[in-house]
Amino acid sequence: MPGIYDTGLDRNIANHQPLTPLSFLERAAKTFPDHVAIIHGGQRVTYRDFWQRSLKLASALSAKGIGKGDTVTVMLSNTPPMLEAHFGVPMVKAVLHSLNTRLDAAVIAFQLDHAETKILIVDREFSGVMKDALALAEVTPLVIDFDDPEYATDAPYPKGERIGSTDYEEFLAGGDAGFQWSMPDDEWDAISLNYTSGTTGNPKGVVYHHRGAALMAYTNTIHAGMARHAVYLWTLPMFHCNGWCFPWTLAVQAGTHVCLRWVRPKAMYDAIADHGVTHLCGAPIVMSTLINAREEDKREFPQVVTFNTAAAPPPEAVLSGMADAGFAVTHLYGLTETYGPAVVNEWHDDWDQLDKGPRTSKKARQGVRYAALEDLTVMNPATMEKTPADGETIGEVMFRGNIVMKGYLKNRKATDEAFEGGWFHSGDLGVMHPDGYIQLKDRSKDIIISGGENISSIEVEDALYKHAAVASCGVVARSDDKWGEVPIAYVELKPGKAATEDEIVEHCRGLLARFKVPKAVVFVEIPKTSTGKIQKFRLREMAKASFPQ
Repeated sequence: MPGIYDTGLDRNIANHQPLTPLSFLERAAKTFPDHVAIIHGGQRVTYRDFWQRSLKLASALSAKGIGKGDTVTVMLSNTPPMLEAHFGVPMVKAVLHSLNTRLDAAVIAFQLDHAETKILIVDREFSGVMKDALALAEVTPLVIDFDDPEYATDAPYPKGERIGSTDYEEFLAGGDAGFQWSMPDDEWDAISLNYTSGTTGNPKGVVYHHRGAALMAYTNTIHAGMARHAVYLWTLPMFHCNGWCFPWTLAVQAGTHVCLRWVRPKAMYDAIADHGVTHLCGAPIVMSTLINAREEDKREFPQVVTFNTAAAPPPEAVLSGMADAGFAVTHLYGLTETYGPAVVNEWHDDWDQLDKGPRTSKKARQGVRYAALEDLTVMNPATMEKTPADGETIGEVMFRGNIVMKGYLKNRKATDEAFEGGWFHSGDLGVMHPDGYIQLKDRSKDIIISGGENISSIEVEDALYKHAAVASCGVVARSDDKWGEVPIAYVELKPGKAATEDEIVEHCRGLLARFKVPKAVVFVEIPKTSTGKIQKFRLREMAKASFPQ
């Protein structure tokens, strides 16, 4: 029998609208039109202009026939067009695909084809590798060049040639600032596409929806403690999980984006001191860059700056150095499939009174679920039963909630496997502590996290095997004070063949992005099982013994 509340109280457009982060920018522009939304070098963009430029981008895209389900790919640094793309592209119900600017041409070409890219916006810093990628790709998108007027005179990389048929500003000039943008038909509609680092074969395309992006914007505001007009420094690449959804987040409190093309110590300290930065995110390398900066590059600032980091827990010495420098570090954890960090080490004030050992143990834990995540647990993946909350029994970390991806693009098998049993399987192994905090213990996938970027050990091994002298090899992580982890290669040569470490490294440089190249090559007899399977755990033990920290 229907209850008394089940009759005549249906959804309608007055009481039900799809969740989307796009409306946050519209509200900020109407409420604080003259507040500075973006700082980029000498540029100051108000919320009024940010909104209108996003509308003009949407209008120009629509004029080119871009609509629902079409992919707009961008190869951009942390610059204003990247922020505009996060709003302008989904305003026409299209999907934003942000390319990792560190990738090689072959991987970029795969992504362009897999995503069926219709329009490509590329910063001239990356035009060289993009030109090579387009030559390999089957798709032929409309290519738009972004020529950054704030490109530094002391840039570490020169601008490349123009490869597009039009310039970004020219493209926007053809758009209408009064364009009538569209809410998504359904909050479940795709808003963005991000590719994981492939552990086997090609990377998987992770699809985000409007609902998850909106909820992450609210949740980031809460867990980062972002007050009205917060000032956010872009040290985290916006291509990485859509910048952990912070391009959308800042509009909630009408905050200011401070763009930063290259992560360099003086530029960071200048931005923090000159613009009153209150928040930033990044990998441990960003912390190291800050606390190890030359004294002449450092600046004093009165505010405490919240630094969100999502990688291996920072060492006590790093945390102490960051505190002395004026930063409060928050430890997060998540995956591309969870819109970036979805777990936070919620710190208790009384933990500050603990001795160093117990306090460090608390800091080493990944934490508890975000407010927008419905459930987080550790399970035995074979039985799908929760492990005891004893801090010792290892299982797989699993997620459930509205900030979990839609699935993998064009890969139903991988999607079904990821969601088997009604939970998202992270592939990370961990324990649950009695107080409900999780802690990672290992990775079931042999992923190396270096400077916040994922490196597939299998991809590096594939490159090594292409050397004529390599008979067998294994790649594992080595701890590194600067990068967190770096890849180390163990190589067994073919009988009668010879090779040097420099030769192997140079070989890899021709096949891999620079950050994926092994930082050391050790020639050994590779340990194997009786069936010939390489024993990675033995290699990890060898790396730990040979490269102590």
